[in-house]
Amino acid sequence: MGNNYFHFLSSSKQYTIMKSIKRLACLLLINVFVFNLAIAQQKQFKALIVTTTNGWHHESLHYGVVALEEMARKNFFDAVLFQDPNSFTDSFLKQFQVVIFLNTTGDILNEQQQKVMERFIQSGKGFVGIHSASDTEYDWDWYTKLVGRMFYIHPTIQTAKLQVTDSTFPGLQGFEHGKLWTEEWYQFSEEKVKDLHYILCVDEKTYSPKADWGTKKGNGMGGFHPISWYHNYDGGRSFYTALGHMPTDFSNEAFLDHLFAGIFWAATGKK
Repeated sequence: MGNNYFHFLSSSKQYTIMKSIKRLACLLLINVFVFNLAIAQQKQFKALIVTTTNGWHHESLHYGVVALEEMARKNFFDAVLFQDPNSFTDSFLKQFQVVIFLNTTGDILNEQQQKVMERFIQSGKGFVGIHSASDTEYDWDWYTKLVGRMFYIHPTIQTAKLQVTDSTFPGLQGFEHGKLWTEEWYQFSEEKVKDLHYILCVDEKTYSPKADWGTKKGNGMGGFHPISWYHNYDGGRSFYTALGHMPTDFSNEAFLDHLFAGIFWAATGKK
């Protein structure tokens, strides 16, 4: 009887040990699955949205933030709204692949932060400027070259025809065949760099480009009036579109396709 009891206890212990091993193996498999799933579901890239203004504050800013956050959900990337000015550091920007200046105006970064932005682009990352991003940081020569051209003046808001100048860049399907568009048509300064690739322009014959601000006047840009372009710059990538003044732009499918194509290229280098 003593031997039978001994064997019984041994079998129970063996069963308990085997059960524990199976439970541990199962937990390990679950952890491996969750880890692999997390890797598989990593977002395409991470974008920082900067909306700081030190000048004109656009009504469309709020609509732009909402649209970009929804765009991120639909296209599986992360979009983070920049809120703490003191956090604009190398270590903070390291997590992002693209910085988006959404209707920024005026001087918004100090000298130290400007160097951070320069190193970010030089590391191979991307920049996207929307509308008044060209009305930002005029005295920062490096930034004006990053954008490509700077805002000079605009006439009253009018409807005009857009023209695609480079159909090889994606996201322009909604602008084909002279699409009518209502906008605050920016007149730009001369090129700050020589390698700008233009993808959209506005036909000045379809609206009145004359602007009179008293001490500043504008008569348009003549036969070629660019609205959107991209280029490689200082080791990184830059995309700019002058569209985006109107709040309704950020619910327009053609504009959102155009904008996402630019963000995707600036973040990844892919078309």
